[in-house]
Amino acid sequence: MDGKWRCHWAWCFTLWCVLAYTISEFLGKSIVLATEKNYMYNKQGRRKLDDVSGSISIDCGIAEEVTYTDEKTQIHYFSDAQFIGTGISKNISLQFISEKTQRTFTTVRSFPEEKRNCYTLKHPEGRNTIYLIRASFMYGNYDDLNKLPQFDLYVGVNLWDSVMFDNATHVVIKEILHVPSVDDLYVCLLNTDMGTPFISALEVRHFDDSSYRTNSKLLSLYRRFDIGSTTNEIVRFEEDSYDRMWYPYDLPDSTLLNTSFTIDSLNHTAYHLPSAVMQTAVRPKNENDSLEFDFDTGHPTSDSYVYLHFAEIEELKENESRAFEITLNGKILSESVTPKYLLSTTIDSKQAIRGNKLKFSMYKKPNSSHPPILNAMEIYIVKEFLHLPTDSEDVKAIMFIKSHYKLESSLGKSWQGDPCAPLKYSWNGLNCSNNGYKSPTITALNLASSGLDGTIIPSFLELKFLESLDLSNNSLTGPLPDFSNLQYLKTLNLSGNRLSGEIPPGLKERLDDGSLLWRVDGNPDLCVTGPCEEDKTHIIRLVAGILSAIVFFIVLGIVMTIIWRRRCNRKPVSKRAVRSNEEVVLKTSNKQFSYSQIMTITNNFDKTIGKGGCGVVYLGSLQDGTQVAVKMLLPQCPQGSQQFQTEAQLLMRVHHKNLASFLGYCNEVGHTAIIYEYMTYGNLEQYLSDARREPLSWRQRIQIAVDAAQGIEYLHHGCKPPIIHRDIKTANILLNEKMQAKVADFGFSKLFSAENGSHVSTVVIGTVGYLDPEYYISSWLTEKSDVYSFGIVLLELITGQPAIKKGHQNTHIVQWVNHFLERGDIQQIVDPKMHGDFDFGSMWKALEAAVACVPSTSIQRPSMSHIVAELKESLKMEATREQKGINSIEMNVVDLEAHCGPDAR
Repeated sequence: MDGKWRCHWAWCFTLWCVLAYTISEFLGKSIVLATEKNYMYNKQGRRKLDDVSGSISIDCGIAEEVTYTDEKTQIHYFSDAQFIGTGISKNISLQFISEKTQRTFTTVRSFPEEKRNCYTLKHPEGRNTIYLIRASFMYGNYDDLNKLPQFDLYVGVNLWDSVMFDNATHVVIKEILHVPSVDDLYVCLLNTDMGTPFISALEVRHFDDSSYRTNSKLLSLYRRFDIGSTTNEIVRFEEDSYDRMWYPYDLPDSTLLNTSFTIDSLNHTAYHLPSAVMQTAVRPKNENDSLEFDFDTGHPTSDSYVYLHFAEIEELKENESRAFEITLNGKILSESVTPKYLLSTTIDSKQAIRGNKLKFSMYKKPNSSHPPILNAMEIYIVKEFLHLPTDSEDVKAIMFIKSHYKLESSLGKSWQGDPCAPLKYSWNGLNCSNNGYKSPTITALNLASSGLDGTIIPSFLELKFLESLDLSNNSLTGPLPDFSNLQYLKTLNLSGNRLSGEIPPGLKERLDDGSLLWRVDGNPDLCVTGPCEEDKTHIIRLVAGILSAIVFFIVLGIVMTIIWRRRCNRKPVSKRAVRSNEEVVLKTSNKQFSYSQIMTITNNFDKTIGKGGCGVVYLGSLQDGTQVAVKMLLPQCPQGSQQFQTEAQLLMRVHHKNLASFLGYCNEVGHTAIIYEYMTYGNLEQYLSDARREPLSWRQRIQIAVDAAQGIEYLHHGCKPPIIHRDIKTANILLNEKMQAKVADFGFSKLFSAENGSHVSTVVIGTVGYLDPEYYISSWLTEKSDVYSFGIVLLELITGQPAIKKGHQNTHIVQWVNHFLERGDIQQIVDPKMHGDFDFGSMWKALEAAVACVPSTSIQRPSMSHIVAELKESLKMEATREQKGINSIEMNVVDLEAHCGPDAR
């Protein structure tokens, strides 16, 4: 096909698309798309075991924007506001605050309203991993009532313990080892009508999977002792990389031993025992006596597990030895223990010990020259799981519903924690089954008069055990889903909405045979009897509109044909020049898909993963199992066809590891789609703003910046003619499963040929906050417009703030950053979620690069090549720091000691 015929064909195709769109608009047809928030959390690579700064450390009740580093432990604490939506912040009474009071105990979050209040935590390393969960409480007369409260503490759907106090300054610390089996971890406080529940601090740490393994999923700490302590102080992080709290304890009739040499200096066991604890021990006063001690746990019907830790701290001579036998309640726990010099060993009870009495005896072996020793010990009580969490599929569906319709504002106070369990505390509007030893399921859902709007999303159809559904008196629109798939559904109330269209055949059968009762009154556009008949006046308007459109396009066609002929009759300079011009009609040999194939790939558009102004992105799967993203053009978007044409053409001609890869397209009448690689972690904007996701480290952020900058640099300097993206923003930077960044969405991109000179005059296109101010004022587009936009992206990565900070007076991120830069205060600029864990020089270099990108005049901005070089240098500096293990900056240090805690004995 020669150039002239291509031009004729392109013009006819464009005319037909516009005409088809106009007819569809008059027919009033629109594709109703159900959008859902992607509630799945993504897990990053496993964090170092001693990286407590990356775990969850919450100071309950402090202001949302406040973070600080405890001076004694160097643990970085932040507010609980992002983990719970109920409760009020309170300060304890000044009379109970001293210079030794740990800062976490000076504020509390109190829960005077709801019966159950739950923190929703995300496991740092995912499910099926051992976690230490610690909840701390100190009353301190925060409510001025001078009345000690009592309440229950739950983990998930099971009772953890009851919280009681001896006096106003009594610090209660509850600690468990837990192996969660579900994605979300709930820590809940339940009002038992004996005072208002409150909490001071909440912490989550993770352990090596080979430690503390038992048949139980929950072990409650009874005692953890530093035997023979010489300092009489609690040992925790940084001495303990797991941040366990070891309390000093001396055994009766014993002699203290200690060493200054480091224990496990060359190799750590799975328990990572702190050297400060293992450097001390006790032995019997009389070397020939046994070491004996006992405990009463106070739980006669419970099971216990014990862990005894040993390390030889005396350098024995060649003819000397230490070997001993351990018995527990008269039964042999270990026949022979021979501690190794300066190396730790742990002896644990392989089986649970029933009863509250624990009597330990350690006997010197006949061939041993030295008596038994003990360095440290732990005792845990098994907590039985009597309740199971709600069915996981039901939880997923109801969470989608809660998120999509933003029910936090109307039902959020009661919709927290597990939806069904325990049954007496299930969410308002939900009825749940009691399935005995099986997980409860949602059987009834009442969201009448709950302010719902938009379409009825498919998540309702995923509540497979639903028997009753009431969505009446809302503002729901669009077609009626096929509720016939809910085989247990008996009653359905959809009255008082704005639903439209016909009744699905399967649902009609259920209504006709009487297996389903429903109400749909108050939906005037819903065709209950069907088939729906068109209004005659509507048909008249339709015909008139079509005729008007035809006449208009005939006239327009004549004019455009003349223009196209003149352009197409121009002789090309060379065959190569002809090939460099992009065809208007998409044409490629092996990347075109039919609309039926698109439906198969997306499983009938089952899963929405994104939505823009003119397109919806669906999750799909090719025949070989490769996951893909399918971007469908919305027919009601008049400018969308040109954007899709532009994006597909550019994706076919550009190939770079940091640009979204083009896999194919669909270009049938009324159905236009682009298929490109699926990016597991979504876009950068979502990742940075989602408080439930694991915060990005500085190494990850600067790597993302380098990736994105390289993609833009390729558009500017690797393509001929160069390409200006025009809409660089965090929402258009995608992250794959390796956290590699790729620039996407080329619908607004502009080819920037040499003919244009230094700039091209064009209609201003872009996103508020990222838009080059010079381009906005003059309409003169240059490569430096992308540089400005990338500078905003880089500032977002550094600060964790959005491009426009919402508030009483919206503040642009450049203004916000400049305010602190004028004072040289980088600590206030850097995202506190990084907890100061970065190389200071690396951060400065990246910040300087970002600031260099955002002057109001383009001539003052560097090229993308310069920015790439600067960011690579920043990345190198951070990588060097990580190799050396150096923390170069600590932020928000406060002058308080963390010495407040319960008595050791």
